Amino acid sequence: MASRIATCSCGQLSIELTGEMRGVGVCHCLACQKRTGSVFAALAGFEPKYKVTGKAAEYVRTGDQGARFRFRFCPVCGTNLYNTEEGYEDRFVAVAVGCFADPSFPPPEDSVYDCRRHSWVQLPQGIAVHRKDPT
Repeated sequence: MASRIATCSCGQLSIELTGEMRGVGVCHCLACQKRTGSVFAALAGFEPKYKVTGKAAEYVRTGDQGARFRFRFCPVCGTNLYNTEEGYEDRFVAVAVGCFADPSFPPPEDSVYDCRRHSWVQLPQGIAVHRKDPT
C-alpha cells in the first residue's frame, strides 16, 4: 500500500499512514458532533503503522459502552486529526477523513448512531446503518 498523509489546517501536525485502510465510517453521536463542530464525524480506520510529525494535544472521552478514546488535535489550529481507543492502540488508528483533503477518498461503508443523525443528512446508497454503536 502506498502511504497516505493527513494534516491539520495549519500544517503543524500530520500523520503518515503506511498500514492498510480497514474502512470508512460516519458517526452521528452527539459527542462527535460537538468534537467536530459538524453534524457528524467521518473517520477512516487504519492498521496502526503510522508516523506523527508535530505536536499534538490530547482529549480522552469515554464512550457510551465504556471504551475510552484518545483524540489528538493540533494545539495551534485546533484540528482534530486522529484518535485511538485505549487498549487497542496496537490494532487500530482512526483519522479524520477531511484531513486528507482528497475529494476522491472512498465513501463511508458504515453509519453509527443513526438515531442522532440530522434529518437532512443523506447517506450513500448501500451503507450499513446502525441505530447506535453495533459493538
